Amino acid sequence: MTHNGLYLPLITPFDADGGVAYDALAALTHDVLDAGASGIVALGTTGEPSALTTEERHRVVDVIARICRERDAPLVVGANTVDVAAALRRWPEVTAALSVVPPFLRPGEDGVIAHFTTLAAASAVPIVVYHVPYRTGQHLSAAAIRRLAAIDGVVGVKYAPGGIDADAIDLMADPPAGFAILGGHHPFISPLLALGAHGGILASAHIETALFADLVAAWQAGDTLTARSLGHRLAPLSSALFAEPNPTVIKAVLHVQGRIPTPLVRLPLVPARPASIEEALQHLSTVIGTPIAA
Repeated sequence: MTHNGLYLPLITPFDADGGVAYDALAALTHDVLDAGASGIVALGTTGEPSALTTEERHRVVDVIARICRERDAPLVVGANTVDVAAALRRWPEVTAALSVVPPFLRPGEDGVIAHFTTLAAASAVPIVVYHVPYRTGQHLSAAAIRRLAAIDGVVGVKYAPGGIDADAIDLMADPPAGFAILGGHHPFISPLLALGAHGGILASAHIETALFADLVAAWQAGDTLTARSLGHRLAPLSSALFAEPNPTVIKAVLHVQGRIPTPLVRLPLVPARPASIEEALQHLSTVIGTPIAA
């Protein structure tokens, strides 16, 4: 399956007792698909997977997989190790694994290539590499991305280098054939789409999903006037939603909207500050043209 368009890396909502709110998760999955998301990412970093138990992680995927099967929507699941990627065969609905470049160790480009060669060979599904150097500490050149694209079973990249730099220009000027480049750095998604990215994996798109879907569609259709206008409106909102560690502000806004039962996160995350929530709501009010009260 070709992965393009807007993918939502879903949050994991919690109830008042701190447990996973599975009904809210199901409703949120339907909401974003109804609003134009092309597919779903389960257990990405936005979903706080490291704070979930094994049983909770499995139930989260069970819920989302059932809906994706019913809706005929592609499902990508976060999986960073050989055993987890291999275990994805449990869910036939899963179309790919989202796997982060090994963090902290900074193994070098050769080490990254070796890692993904082994991971792809063991995985039950194709791999989408998550390249986010400001979190992993490992920069990858455009040449390294092309080497990753040549690995059998590696089908795309969530590309979040932190801006539009020389390597991004190089990569987009000559993208690997049949390889999905999905933007992941939210304030820069519009210029990356303008350069030819195939879509985005965007946590910001929990809020006003339809407008983010329209942004992707406008650039793909060559409607530059619409795309530029949407990009200018959505970039400040995205920045405000990421003013504190993800997904704390996003969860707070979803709670204000009545879409999840609480804004709770699990340690080591702590709830967003009221000032950050208010700023995000102000930007949202500007985007939709209607005041929103916290």
